[in-house]
Amino acid sequence: MSNAKMMENTEHEMIRKSVRSLCERFPEEYWRETDEKEEYPTAFVQALTQEGWLSVLIPEEYGGAGLGMKEAAIILEEINRSGGNAGACHAQMYTMGAVLRHGNDDQKQRYLPKIASGELRLQAFGITEPTAGSDTTSIQTFAERKGDKYVVHGQKIWTSRAEHSDLMLLLARTTPKDQVKKKTDGLSLFLLDMKEQADKIDIRPIDTMVNHATTEVFFEGAEIPVENLIGEEGKGFRYVLSGMNAERILIASESVGDGLYFTDKSVQYANERVVFNRPIGQNQGVQFPIAKAYMDIQAAKLMRDKAADLFEAGLDCGAEANMAKYLCAEATWRAANAAMDTYGGYGFAKEYNIERKFREARLFMVAPIANNLVASFVGQHVLGMPRSY
Repeated sequence: MSNAKMMENTEHEMIRKSVRSLCERFPEEYWRETDEKEEYPTAFVQALTQEGWLSVLIPEEYGGAGLGMKEAAIILEEINRSGGNAGACHAQMYTMGAVLRHGNDDQKQRYLPKIASGELRLQAFGITEPTAGSDTTSIQTFAERKGDKYVVHGQKIWTSRAEHSDLMLLLARTTPKDQVKKKTDGLSLFLLDMKEQADKIDIRPIDTMVNHATTEVFFEGAEIPVENLIGEEGKGFRYVLSGMNAERILIASESVGDGLYFTDKSVQYANERVVFNRPIGQNQGVQFPIAKAYMDIQAAKLMRDKAADLFEAGLDCGAEANMAKYLCAEATWRAANAAMDTYGGYGFAKEYNIERKFREARLFMVAPIANNLVASFVGQHVLGMPRSY
């Protein structure tokens, strides 16, 4: 192993230990209580911000840590492995994929230092719409240029943390779809100041099976200064792909954390629980599903690491990022079911925490993109087969 690799491994282990130490201050009772009350974990997010973990991808010149995607992945993985839910704050990391690569110097100077310090939160990513779903090019939210500003009308759905964010990374049409040569043209990416435009934005919470602070957002003439346009007008779709690839890698990391959480808990319970005068982990019917899920998680983790390496190198990682998200979510879902089977009836008791993590792990089978759509992407764009839909 090279000296550089050894140093990287040492740095990564230091990050893991530091994040675990922080998470110890927020035990599973904390997460169970926020889940039951459907509360945003404000204290946890503040602690992450104060220790600099949410600004890990922001360059040092803007007050961040200046680290890479692999380090960000490790942070979210450890949060979820500790029994927490990194979904409360992960957007501040994956939105950096678009802002850092395509934002201009003025935008970075105006926003990044305040985001790094916690003065501003960038936790909302406005893309999905009720009538478009995963067909992003069919979104209808429109930003009309009027002088030195854009005026936005439309609706977004499944926009998590909008109530707890100051800024939103917003994708909107600036040219109607029927007036562009390519359906991916005419979409623009903006930084919207939601606090400043609060009277022109209606945020409505959606009651869901997980505590993800998700909402639908209505824009009723919200104004965005021209200087808050990311990159060129009409080129937003290609910019948002940077954010989507980062999102896939980071969601895969949360799945890895969930999967290892389930494995840790299953092994502990299987070794301690005695039935018929023997630990239940001695039974192959209990032991083998746990072991198989663990092997699947470790294999999926390798794809996550490959995607993160490609992203950091500035190379195309669309296939790897999507495959990582798919593989990690699938492996973790197997681990979740193995945990439920291991705990039996106790897995359904809230005090054991398995049922909460079970619900949270299921989300990543369908979000931020359904695994069937990942399969169709790989079939068409990686393997060259006909489009399946």
